[in-house]
Amino acid sequence: MGFLYYFFLTLFMTSCLFLCIIILMQESKSMGLGASFGAGDAGSSVFGTSTADVVKKTTSWLAVIFMVGCVVLSLWTTALGRHQAKVADILTEQTVES
Repeated sequence: MGFLYYFFLTLFMTSCLFLCIIILMQESKSMGLGASFGAGDAGSSVFGTSTADVVKKTTSWLAVIFMVGCVVLSLWTTALGRHQAKVADILTEQTVES
């Protein structure tokens, strides 16, 4: 259980990093950081002239992954906290009895 939790947490943190990067790459009114990645010339970009569409779709999917990951990790962390509290109570009762 612990490995799966930390694996999912690592995936969540990786998606957070990619979400930050893709948001910074987007073209803004002043061209922001997008200009440093070549967003000024859409014809010579990796995805052709549909670069803006690809970046928007990628941002949308990463945002959905981020929100779902937040909810899942929140519920999972709460469940782990309850389980640890229950174990601590059982150990405390056993210590008091002996």
